[in-house]
Amino acid sequence: MNQRSKIVKLGARDVVTHGLARPFGANAYHFFLTLSWPQFFLAGACSFLLLNATFACIFLLGDAPIANQNPHGFWGAFFFSVETLATVGYGDMHPDTMYGHAIATIEIFIGMSSVALMTGLIFARFSRPRAMIMFARHPIVRPLDGMQTLMVRTANARQNVILEASANLRLIRREVTMEGVEMRRIHDLRLVRQQQPMFMLGWILMHVIDETSPLWGATPEILAEQDAGLILTLNGVDETTSQPMQARQTYTADVIRWQMHYRDLLHVDEQGVTHMDFAHFHEVLPLPPTATQPQDDTAERSEA
Repeated sequence: MNQRSKIVKLGARDVVTHGLARPFGANAYHFFLTLSWPQFFLAGACSFLLLNATFACIFLLGDAPIANQNPHGFWGAFFFSVETLATVGYGDMHPDTMYGHAIATIEIFIGMSSVALMTGLIFARFSRPRAMIMFARHPIVRPLDGMQTLMVRTANARQNVILEASANLRLIRREVTMEGVEMRRIHDLRLVRQQQPMFMLGWILMHVIDETSPLWGATPEILAEQDAGLILTLNGVDETTSQPMQARQTYTADVIRWQMHYRDLLHVDEQGVTHMDFAHFHEVLPLPPTATQPQDDTAERSEA
């Protein structure tokens, strides 16, 4: 086992971890699942070339183990290794000694195992559900029905139906106990509506900042001093695949916009057709001086 540092992303913050023993290859499966598709195929190609180059060098250690080797030297052994690993067997080159047969046997076994492993990884990557949930870049705090309200706009970018969607919003901040111990604590923020039976287009999550709220009396300066942040998680079931979907988003205190409102996404044209323009999804605007008009009800209208 070896111990090495690792960079872990906690929202917008990088945390470097130390002192964890990690057995070699223990996280290989997770590593290949979290790679992007170009990185995955690049890693597969590099592994393929490296494995064949290794076996080519092993073949060259023998005394003429490959009959009809062409070209001679490393490249001939490399191409023979490719044919053996893929179990192609053109017939031009073939093992010609006991040493060559033994190495070819080992390589064929590794090649068949590698194909099965690659097939399993590709299937696992394709079958893994991915939620295409959009989160507004900025949560907002604005008065609504006479109460300051924290709001976060979300949308289903795939525009299929996510059944029984549920949301959880939490506040994490640095606090000091009565004994003077500093720690980071997580507080649940109660949502006006925590569940959505059919999440298809938009959903604005709202938390009323009343006397029971952990955000009661908070200001941008206080949240910055507390190094506060928000953690939002969404769960549901994809109606198309019947698989559970999960998505999450984190916000730091500095991205919260106070006394602002989201730009409305809906408009009705002259023919009475309703349009929803996601090009303005992230836009926030200052509240008008009176701040008496109701908040845009994008979520309610879009889910009607």
